[in-house]
Amino acid sequence: MATASKTPPGADPKQLERTGTIQEIGSQAVWSLSSCKPGFGVDKLCDDNLETYWQSDGSQPHLVNIQFRAKTTVNMLCMYADFKSDESYTPCKISVRVGNNFHNLQEIRKLELVEPSGWIHIPLLDIVNNPIQTFMIQIALLSNHQNGKDTHMRQIKVYTPVEESSIGKFRRCTTLDFMMYRTIR
Repeated sequence: MATASKTPPGADPKQLERTGTIQEIGSQAVWSLSSCKPGFGVDKLCDDNLETYWQSDGSQPHLVNIQFRAKTTVNMLCMYADFKSDESYTPCKISVRVGNNFHNLQEIRKLELVEPSGWIHIPLLDIVNNPIQTFMIQIALLSNHQNGKDTHMRQIKVYTPVEESSIGKFRRCTTLDFMMYRTIR
C-alpha cells in the first residue's frame, strides 16, 4: 500500500507580488464565514500574521465566501496551513467553487492535502487556461486530518493578473523602491 506524500509548500505570495505579474485583491471583496469561534473570525484570515487563524465552530463543510461588487478576474488563491501547529484542525479536502451568487456556484477545483505546512497555491483557470471572471468564490473545507471537526485556516489571499501598460511595452518595475511609487494617489 502506497503512502501519500506531504503536500509541498509553495512560494510566499509576497515574493510573487514583487514580480509585478499579480496583485492581491482580497481587500476589494466582502468576506463571510459559515461559522467561527469568538475572537477567531474573518479578520484573522486577512491580517498577514501566520500566527493567527480563523477557527470554525459548527458542522462540516466549513465555508469561506468571498464576494466582489463587480465581475472580477481572478487567477490564483493562496492559503496558508500548518499541520505541525494545527494537527486535526488542518484541512484535508477542499473544494473551490465560483459563480455569480450562492445559487449558481460550480466547483472548479478539488484538492486533497497531506499534512500541509506552508502556502498552498490554487490556480483558478478556465478550460483554456485563462484566469476566471467571477462575482463570488467559495472555499469549502470538506474534511480535516485525523477526522477533526473544526478547522484552522491561517491566511487566504486572492490574486488577479496585472495587466500590461496601455502605453507600450515597458519593463516592469519590480524593485522595492519602484513598487512604493507604482500607484498614483
